[in-house]
Amino acid sequence: MERKIVRVSDVMQTSVHMVSGLASVRDAISEMNRHNVSSLVIDRRDNDDEFGVVTVRDIAGQVVARNRSTERTSVYEVMTKPAMTLDTEMNVKYAMRALSRFRLTRALVTHGKELLGIVTLRDMVLGYVNSVEATEAEE
Repeated sequence: MERKIVRVSDVMQTSVHMVSGLASVRDAISEMNRHNVSSLVIDRRDNDDEFGVVTVRDIAGQVVARNRSTERTSVYEVMTKPAMTLDTEMNVKYAMRALSRFRLTRALVTHGKELLGIVTLRDMVLGYVNSVEATEAEE
């Protein structure tokens, strides 16, 4: 019995919402609310830069819990940079292992320097389990 390999590209979300690192945390929260997401990508400033990510967890722990102003705190002060990236063709088993090892819940999906999407542990676990169950149902 040969199992189908589930790739990161099979389970990733291609809709990526971005914010400038210079934006205020208040602006980032507004963008998260507008798109109903819990993370935003910070674009590279140039080809030699790396992508960043700001999450609700970053804002909760570094801004709200410390009683900092969301209007006067910039995204670059609380974002994670460089963000974890995974190649589109990576087997989700290894992608889940990498995220778990670093205690992360999401990673950007790239091919070379091109940003193609974002993937979460939830996306990978559900996508993997659904694929395995579909394969077993076919047999």
